Amino acid sequence: MAAPHHTTSSPTIPFTSAVRVQLSLVAPVEKKTLIWLAERTPRWNNSDHLTTLGFAAQLLAGVSYALARWNRYALLLVIVFLAVNWLGDSLDGTLARVRNRQRPRYGFYVDHIVDTFSALFLMGGLALSGYVHPAIAFGMLVAFLMISIESYLTTYVLGEFQLSYWMFGPTEIRLLLAVGNLVVLHSAKIGLFGMRLRLFDVGGVIAIAGMMVMTIVSALRHTRTLYIAERLDD
Repeated sequence: MAAPHHTTSSPTIPFTSAVRVQLSLVAPVEKKTLIWLAERTPRWNNSDHLTTLGFAAQLLAGVSYALARWNRYALLLVIVFLAVNWLGDSLDGTLARVRNRQRPRYGFYVDHIVDTFSALFLMGGLALSGYVHPAIAFGMLVAFLMISIESYLTTYVLGEFQLSYWMFGPTEIRLLLAVGNLVVLHSAKIGLFGMRLRLFDVGGVIAIAGMMVMTIVSALRHTRTLYIAERLDD
């Protein structure tokens, strides 16, 4: 096997940002809200502060899920921290754009490596909560990482950064989790096919299936696009 070829990129090399594709359900309202917030954010507060805030909130959301094993009202704390996570994770990039203080490579890398660890903490906490089977929580983490990898590869080869799939993005996922927490707070199980099943088990299986289908469909579509773009003449 040939040794891998390594290249070193320099910040002085021209860089073209990928086109952001955001077609989620709440995107129009969310965009206006974030711009409104960015214009009123104190000058001392910068994008790095918001990224750190979002990461810390997601970590605490995972801890709160774990604590819900002993006190179900910790599920309410999860909702609070998900809201704070939305603020930090969504506002950091908007703030940079509004202030024209963008760092495309740094921002893209930091934002998504933070998302990776955030997902690990959140799913880890959910696995410890007792409200979902650990294997399903692990499956959701794997499915999330797979669809993230597909998105990042598409960003590199096609210059198109997919922020949502089939009208669903990170904000919709947070909203679904928040609603799920409120339902579970009242009753952790639902009747389905004559059985009593944990709500988060059912929701988790649906989420895994949905993310896997999205990943496969997107991978096939982008493979076809690239094949046509780089077709070899016989």
